[in-house]
Amino acid sequence: MKNKRFLFAAIMAFAVTMIMTACNKNTSATSGAAGQQNLSLYLTDGPGFFDDVYLNILSVKVLVDTSANTRVHDSTNWDRMGANENVRDTSFVWEDLNITPGVYDILQLRNGADTLLAASGIAAGSIRVIKIQLGTKNSLVKDSVTYPLSLPVSANNYILIKLQGNECDEYSPKKLRLWLDFDVQRSIYADGNHFILRPVFHFFTVSTTASLTGNVTPMAAQPVITVYNSTDTAYALPDKQGNFKVRGLKEGTYSVYFNASNGYIDTTINNVIVKAPNITSVGSIKLRN
Repeated sequence: MKNKRFLFAAIMAFAVTMIMTACNKNTSATSGAAGQQNLSLYLTDGPGFFDDVYLNILSVKVLVDTSANTRVHDSTNWDRMGANENVRDTSFVWEDLNITPGVYDILQLRNGADTLLAASGIAAGSIRVIKIQLGTKNSLVKDSVTYPLSLPVSANNYILIKLQGNECDEYSPKKLRLWLDFDVQRSIYADGNHFILRPVFHFFTVSTTASLTGNVTPMAAQPVITVYNSTDTAYALPDKQGNFKVRGLKEGTYSVYFNASNGYIDTTINNVIVKAPNITSVGSIKLRN
């Protein structure tokens, strides 16, 4: 009888152990899923007056604030955090998005085109910093001539894009996306016979901003489009068929200015109303000489 009781007790102890182990595994798996989110970063272009602009991107990382309230960290020195990824703070996690390093022809990403720069699972939380590290193979092509594109001597070889933590579009539970707009016109300037790179990025989401499209002819006028109001300015260069698209506009009323060359007359369209997330068309514009 004692042996039977001992055997029964052993079996019950084993069963309880297995149940507890199973519960622990399930809890762990659930916690792991709850502690993750997916981020997709898209790269697009604000146009400039070059044939090509090549950016050598080595890595993309994000700093995730995993605390319950990211607002308590609004006074954090993000430049210091970006410079030293080993700063110890249990609230912050650096995540490498594991991109394939390469050279991106930025000017191919205009008029609504973009490319998926990075997509990765990261820790759940508020994204406060995007860090893009650049290599040395940056260049541009102007009038079919290639020029090296150099960072200022004292500049860091990375860009920090600082966020409030709520900018991404959560288009599905725990799935985020954000568009990075490289502003070519504001990022590149000439210093004598050299071109200097001071990268300027804007960010937007398609779901919370508006777009504006149209068509302008003739291309002999070499038109440059400026979309502006008292608080916002954006630029576009049409493709070979005269089509153009501007994205990332805040809701509001804009003027659309067509700056023409070669004897053609400049044209402005006023009171163009755009609303998110809609695409507004100004139709076909024919410039006159």
